[in-house]
Amino acid sequence: MKKSADVHPHYHQIRVVMTDGTEFTTYSTYGKEGDTLTLDIDPSTHPAWTGGDQKLLDRGGRLSRFKKKFEGLF
Repeated sequence: MKKSADVHPHYHQIRVVMTDGTEFTTYSTYGKEGDTLTLDIDPSTHPAWTGGDQKLLDRGGRLSRFKKKFEGLF
């Protein structure tokens, strides 16, 4: 198998800036050496990590029937 230097992406240091302004340095294949990656969404703002609002939609009475069926269980 032929070995070529251009097969693998260049792995280098970049700076990551979070939405609250904090920043850190990490290694990545993003951009060039010393580039800055500015995040639009990060763990401090995304509902998946912050425990955002959950809404249960009752479509066709399914949720109501489920709650009624298992009312005394919990």
